Amino acid sequence: MEQKIKLTVKSSGCPFYAAGDQVIFDGPILDKEKSGNFCMMALNAVFPFIYAARKGVITDQLLQCPDCDEKVTFLLQKAE
Repeated sequence: MEQKIKLTVKSSGCPFYAAGDQVIFDGPILDKEKSGNFCMMALNAVFPFIYAARKGVITDQLLQCPDCDEKVTFLLQKAE
């Protein structure tokens, strides 16, 4: 069974994210109703970790989007 996954912004120098923003994945689907912005650079950086978390391999990881000087740090967790 696939896990429901939550990315929470812990810190951000990016104008598109604020601390506390969340992105929710229900299996392979981005839950648009419960999620804030999610840019393609961040998706590219964290996708392998989201996939592993969906399969139950990892959880509670800090991840970082590497885009320029606008570093965004996400906490990857199993969603309730």
